[in-house]
Order: sequence, then structure tokens, then C-alpha cells
Amino acid sequence: MSTRRETLARVGSVVLLLGAADIVRGATILAVRVWPAADYTRLTIESDRALAAQHFLTEGPYRLVLDIDGLELDAALRELVGKVQPDDPYIAGVRVGQYQPQVVRLVLDLKQPVAPQQFALPPVAAYQHRLVLDLHPAQERDPLLALIREKEAADAQAARAVEDALGDLIARIDRGDRSGLPAPPASAPRLMTPAPKPPPAPPTEAERRDVERLIIVAVDPGHGGEDPGAIGPTGLREKDVVLAIARALRDELNKQRNLRVMLTRTGDYFVPLYERVRKARRVQADLFVSIHADAFIRPEARGASVFALSTRGASSAAARWMADRENRADAIGGVNIASSDAQVVRAMLDMSTTAQIKDSLKLGREVLGHIGRVGKLHKAAVEQAGFAVLKAPDIPSILVETAFISNPEEERKLRDPDYRGELVRAIATGIRRYFARNPPLARDRQL
Repeated sequence: MSTRRETLARVGSVVLLLGAADIVRGATILAVRVWPAADYTRLTIESDRALAAQHFLTEGPYRLVLDIDGLELDAALRELVGKVQPDDPYIAGVRVGQYQPQVVRLVLDLKQPVAPQQFALPPVAAYQHRLVLDLHPAQERDPLLALIREKEAADAQAARAVEDALGDLIARIDRGDRSGLPAPPASAPRLMTPAPKPPPAPPTEAERRDVERLIIVAVDPGHGGEDPGAIGPTGLREKDVVLAIARALRDELNKQRNLRVMLTRTGDYFVPLYERVRKARRVQADLFVSIHADAFIRPEARGASVFALSTRGASSAAARWMADRENRADAIGGVNIASSDAQVVRAMLDMSTTAQIKDSLKLGREVLGHIGRVGKLHKAAVEQAGFAVLKAPDIPSILVETAFISNPEEERKLRDPDYRGELVRAIATGIRRYFARNPPLARDRQL
């Protein structure tokens, strides 16, 4: 026992303290879930009563030990062992055992050092009590540097493909294989040696800035992980369809040489609203586009919408209802409200500017105009409301509700890859038109 106390004192621990009235012996585990992602891995234990737990870290090898009070080891907890994926960036494996009477111990073998966050969530929506353990990397990577290196790698791969194709063509010619080549003219004209061209002038400073300028668009697939978003009549989940649309939009926009897309989430995991904004600001994004799929209490509601931020109330009752629904995502997805990062960014979000809203409306009108050529619009004008995810004070930001997933006909459209492709091309065209009319400013390239 003394060794354990020494370990706790050496590496520190985070203890979840609950009132005596909140802790009840013999809690029943309802579900265990693991959400792996490059950003962080989340482990969730859902129970019918609040749980008290404490964790500590060890080194050599890296492990995280979680002791949960008031539990007997059961089949639901044993399922956790099989839920760790081989490609999880943080967890190599899990062991579960009855450490003491009424205390279950989880031992997580780690692939790298982590900065864990442990917190509890009260019942909300379809969930009961949740004990959450988030494993963040001990050292956060620089997302702008990663994005630039990703572009450099893509450019190098494209150049290699061209070189390989040219090398293959030259090899075929050397072998005398002229299949697929145009036939020579019947009487080839005499070749003239062209006059040498003067060397190109060195690039001007303005041209250097234009070449080096990288346009960055933050594309935000709504919901994810613990938060499924809206669910259609046949079970299509908003979090899945908007991720598919966001990935396709990334691929479409990345075709433009000087543009790169950063996705706020790349898989099925939850990202808090404030963290989505923080990610966009860390890569110095020029635009922020959040992708969603509407739902309403009446299934006949239909059509796409585009929203911008409003600091003076919503433009309609429906817009206010929509903003309230989307802003509840943090409660469902699960946010550690004690996090210092969350508090700092929430304070920053109150600094939204008139200029940002003005530019957001310009972007919204461009996107809405092109979406309207693909399908029905819910409203013919950009609406405004207090969406938390649109509150980056220095980034034009819009939220696109692609269709009403609660409408059976529109749910079928959202399932259709061809329809999603048309929608993606319309959004991409609107974004390109916005940049053509509103060239982005130079970015501070200090990394």
C-alpha cells in the first residue's frame, strides 16, 4: 500500500470527488465505449448511478491505472478488453480485475505518454451517468505545421507520379514500343532549332508571397462519438452523413493547388464546440464551414439552409430553435467543464466582431446560391442565430444544414453518394467564388 502511495505522490493523480449521497454501492454498468482518434482517445463507462474513481500514471512501461469504487466485476466491464482497436494511437491493451471488494481496477497499457482528463457527466438525452477518461497526447502537435507538411507530401507524390509516367513513356520509346503514341506525319517537316529564350526574370516579392500563400479552410463535421446528432426515420445518423460530406468536400477543395482543408474531426469521435473553433484558429484558417443535417419535429420540413452568427438575436424562431439544438451538442457529447482550455476559449468566443459577421454573410450567400441549384432551399436567404461554433472572432464562419434528415425523402437523398457529390461541388464552388471576390490576407508563417 505504501508503494502505491509513493507512486501517487510521484506522478500525481486526478480524483473525482462526489458527495456521499451521489455514491451508491452496487452500481450497474450499462455500457462501455472506446472512441480512438489521433486527437485523443475517449473511454466512457455508463452506469445507472454515479461512480467515484481515481487514476494514476506509471512509467517504464507507460500505464494508466483507474480504480472505480462501488463495483463488482461483470461481463459489461470485461467487454472493454475487446473494444480496444489495434490502430488506437494511445491504448495498446486493457486489463480488468477485481482489485478489492467493491473496487474494480482497469489497467491501460499505453503506446505513448498521455495527459489524461477524468470527469463525470450527469444523465442527458439517451445517456445515464457517464464516467469519462480522455487520453490526450502529452505533447500537442503543431496543426499548421502538420497541414503544410501534408500538402508538401501530396505535391511530392503528384510530382513522382508524373515522373513515373514520363519514365515509363521514355522506356517504351527506347524499346521501340510506340503503342498509344500518335503516328508520325507522312512527310515530316524539317525541324527548326528555336531561338533560345531569355532566362525568366526573378520573381518579385509580391509573386513570392502569392506562391507561398496557402489558403486554409476549416471544415467541421458536426457531432460525432457520443453525440450522434439527429437520426432519420430509417436510422441514418447525422454524425455519419456529415462526416462523409466533409471528407468529400476536403478532397474536392484540395484539388486546388494553393488550398488545403483541415477537418475538425476525421473519424467518429466527439469534439467540443469550443475545440472546433480553437482548431480553426490554430491553423490560422481563412474560413470555417460547419456541416450538419437538419431535423425538426415535423417530418414534412425540408430544404437546405445556411446560417451565420448573430449577436442580436436570431433572424427567425426556427433559426433560434436550430441554434439551441446544435448548441446542446456539448452536453450530449460530453465536455470537461473544468478544463482551463475550455474556459479560455469560451471567453474568447465573446469577442466576435461585426467585420467577421459581415464576411460570414458574404460567404453564406455564395454557398447558398450554389446549393439552391442542387435542391430545394428551406429559406432563400442566409439566416442568423447564436451558434456557438460560429463564434471565431477572426474567421468568417457559416453553418450549412445540408437537408432535413428527419424528412424521409431528404434522408434518402443524404444516403445517395451522387446527391452528396452534387452538394459537395456546390459548396466548393461557393467557397471558390467567395475567395475570388474576397482574396485572403497574408498569413503569419512563423511556426
